[in-house]
Amino acid sequence: MAAIRLLTMADLPALLQLSRTASWNQTAEDWRRILLLEPTGCFGIELEGALAATATVVCYPPDLAWLGMVLTLPEYRGRGLARCLVEHAIAYSGPRTVRLDASEMGQPLYESLGFLEECPVERWLRDPAPVAAADAQPFAYPRALDAGVFGADRAALIQMFAALECGSLADSSFALGRPGLNAAYFGPCVSETPASAGQLLRWFLARHSEEPVFWDLFPHHEYAVELAAEFGFRPIRRLIRMSLHAAARELPDPRIYAIAGFEYG
Repeated sequence: MAAIRLLTMADLPALLQLSRTASWNQTAEDWRRILLLEPTGCFGIELEGALAATATVVCYPPDLAWLGMVLTLPEYRGRGLARCLVEHAIAYSGPRTVRLDASEMGQPLYESLGFLEECPVERWLRDPAPVAAADAQPFAYPRALDAGVFGADRAALIQMFAALECGSLADSSFALGRPGLNAAYFGPCVSETPASAGQLLRWFLARHSEEPVFWDLFPHHEYAVELAAEFGFRPIRRLIRMSLHAAARELPDPRIYAIAGFEYG
């Protein structure tokens, strides 16, 4: 059985190389953020002097754990490393509900461990293009509202994102963004109305008109899909949101127009 160890800041170069090998969008700062959020929930397996596989857990009070960054170097796949790490992450999560966004490759593993499908989540891409600017107010985080919408308290994560790029509106709608290795990232975005979501999206795109932009949304959310099409996005990848130990399978709150990322929920 491969030995599992905690990941540390010293692993950042290897972690970035691992996600780059998979063509993922995470930067070194994304990895650093996860290590800061949950230093005892980031796990790796080292083989032959290389960081061969990883999995991370971010716990949100009171009872949600988010599993992400399940990665294995191509040359070490097929050895059961991902299963070993995911089982360890589930044990770490304890009685909490565990959720994740599963790739087509990973879904059979999660199903074998008892995860149930909840809904699809898609990544949409917008190529660089000009867009008329829109205003957003200085960020005011509606913590109680967001906890109710998301289903857990993710204030620590939002505060990290707010140091990068953030905007809000008078009706408590808000959006954040961050740099990515392949594209700027729009999200999370929580909005009371499609109009507010559209204004926040325009605000963000005007600031990133010369970059490609990723937006992770739920394809059953008709208003999010309409906005994405209106602003020139197109779907490029589909994952499946899955849960373990959930009281019931459920669709996300419709006020969620953009998720925080596959690794965060």
